[in-house]
Amino acid sequence: MSAGVPVPVQLLDHAQGLPVPRYETSLAAGCDLLAALPEGETVTLGPGERALVPCGIALALPAGYEAQVRPRSGLALRHGVTVLNAPGTIDADYRGEIGAILINHGAAPFAIERGLRVAQLVLAPVSRADWVEVADLDETERGAGGFGSTGTGA
Repeated sequence: MSAGVPVPVQLLDHAQGLPVPRYETSLAAGCDLLAALPEGETVTLGPGERALVPCGIALALPAGYEAQVRPRSGLALRHGVTVLNAPGTIDADYRGEIGAILINHGAAPFAIERGLRVAQLVLAPVSRADWVEVADLDETERGAGGFGSTGTGA
C-alpha cells in the first residue's frame, strides 16, 4: 500500500482530548469526524431540524486536493441523520474549523454528544477546468435531455 498524502491537521482548543482523524481499517476511504462539543453538552436534533456540528480540527490541504464531508451510513440507516450538503467541500485554501451540517430526516429526536462520530472526511484530488466559451457544442445521442430523459427504470 502506498504512503498517504501528508495533510497537516490542527486540533483546536475545544477538541483537546479527542483524536485527530484516522482510518479505522486499512482500506477505508474516509476518516471519522467527531463532534467537538463541550464536555457534558448535548445538541439534540428534532425531526426535520439541522445544525452545524463543530469537529474541532482545521486542515492545511495540499494544492490539488479537497476534503469531502460525507454522511456516515450507520447514522443514516439507523436514525435518518445525514450530512445536509453532502458532500460538503473543504477547499485547499480554507484554514477554519471543519464542521458537519447535519439534518435529522428520522422520526425521533437524535442526541449528539462530545466525541460522537458524526460524519466522515474523504481526501480527493481536484481537477480544474480551463473554461472555453464556444458558440455551439458538439452533438451527442443524448443531447440536452436530462432529469430522467434516458428512461424511468422504476
